Parts: sequence; structure tokens; C-alpha cells
Amino acid sequence: MPAPDSQQKISGDTVRADFNALESVVHYSRAAERLGLWASERKLIEQHFPDLRAPLLEAGCGTGRVTLALAELGYTRITAFDFAEELLAQARAFAREKKVTRRIRFHHADATRLDATGNLLGYQTASPRDRDARPKRRAAGDKTRDDGEGATTVGYAGVLFLFNGLMQIPGRENRRAALRGLLALARPGAPLLFTTHDRDDEPAERRHWKRQAELWAQDKQDPALVEFGDRYFVDDDHYRVFMHLPDRAEILEDLAATGWKHEWDEMRRRIAVEPKAVKDFSDECRFWVARK
Repeated sequence: MPAPDSQQKISGDTVRADFNALESVVHYSRAAERLGLWASERKLIEQHFPDLRAPLLEAGCGTGRVTLALAELGYTRITAFDFAEELLAQARAFAREKKVTRRIRFHHADATRLDATGNLLGYQTASPRDRDARPKRRAAGDKTRDDGEGATTVGYAGVLFLFNGLMQIPGRENRRAALRGLLALARPGAPLLFTTHDRDDEPAERRHWKRQAELWAQDKQDPALVEFGDRYFVDDDHYRVFMHLPDRAEILEDLAATGWKHEWDEMRRRIAVEPKAVKDFSDECRFWVARK
């Protein structure tokens, strides 16, 4: 695979092109077919998203590894989006094969450009009981729900952005834009479950980033990188990966700056024991739960 232009900063277009490359589609398709939910993901999803009929939103769904598993667990009202057309096409194909298309709405969308006022993710987020109680019909893109006491709740009951998807957005302001967009689409009190790496978690990581900090201080870092914490590399399956590796303080700041209330976080190894296949597919990561 040819090397990227080292004089050009990595952008969302770079990441989209990498995800649409054949090597990436094959890699993530295998994960959707063979892995399904990690043990840690399933434990946290069942804990924080107990209502199988609640409208859920998955950002960065890729080829559908998490989305399809949710549908097979019995969740009935899932909206999932991704900005990589080829990954999304594969997710839709898998949904047809598994006969779960009635439970999932797929959309092509960019997490950094979500529009909470339109029906970009157009999904009727009210329950059937709520809809039956309404005096008049609402448009398909309407995301309001009457709580039966005259108050209105807007948006999705839960949001997921798993497998470090948020951290594959170049630029901190862009990641914050994604967090704000997801906040606008969530109901009050809705949980957000997402993952990141943690560059301070292990001694080897700390040594690596100490050296990287020295390079950045001398302006000798890879010129394609946007900010300290960025990595751009070729994976074992020969596809390119952009990833921002934050420390814990950075994520706490980002949540506070975008209106999310931090509730809990922990490293994956302390949540559940994962099988070898999951560890081979993914590095150690930190799970986060925040709430609107």
C-alpha cells in the first residue's frame, strides 16, 4: 500500500478513504461475521440499555458488528450510521442476510456534521403506545415523545460509539463536534457508551508517548499528524488506521465541554475476560459512560 503524502495533514477525507479501501472492508466484515459483541460490550449494554424497545443510536457502525448483534439480542429500534460508504453497504448486506432489516435503520452520515433539527437520522423515536395516544399524526422524522403529562422528550434513549470510533476522527474540535451532535440527538438522561485508548495505561505506552512528546517539542513529529496523541499506521491486515490516543483527563475535559456528564469509566480487562479472538482483533481500551 502506498504511503500517504507526508506533507498533507490527515483529515476526515483521509480516514473515509482508508475505511472504504478493500483491506478495511474485509477486516471489519470478518469481525462482524465472526466476533459479534465483546463480553465487555455485552455486559455494559445490558446494564445501561435494558429496554429492548427503546430507540438506540449507534455512531460509526462500520460493517455492523455491534448493530447486528444488538438486533439479534432483541433490540427492535436501532438507528446506525457511518460515513464510509463501503462499510455501510456491507452492514446493510449482512442485515439482509440475517433478516433483521426491520429492526435497523442504516444511514450514511458524518458524526462531525449531525443535524439534530432535521431528519438526517429520521427515526420515529416514540414508542407505539406514545404514538397511539397522540391526537394527530406526526412526520416520520419527528423525534418527539409525549410522556403523558404534557412534557416532551426529544431524541434517542441511548447512544453508542464503540471500538474507538470517536478516536478515529482527526482533530479535537471535530471530536467535540461529534459529541455535541450526539448530545443533541439524545433524550435527557440518555447514556452514551463509548471507548478510547489510554496512552497512560501501560508502561510501554507511557515510554512511547514520552518519546513522542520529545519529538513534538522539537517539531520532529510526523508532519501528517494533527495533534499530540495521533497515530497513523498500517495494521496487520494491511489496512491504514488513524487513531487518536488520549489520556483520561482529555476525555473528561471533552465531555464537560460538550455537555455530557461523566458517569463512569474503566479499562476493558477489569470489566470482563475476553476470548483470544477479541484480543487479537482489538487492543486494550477504556470504556466510558456519560449521560445527557
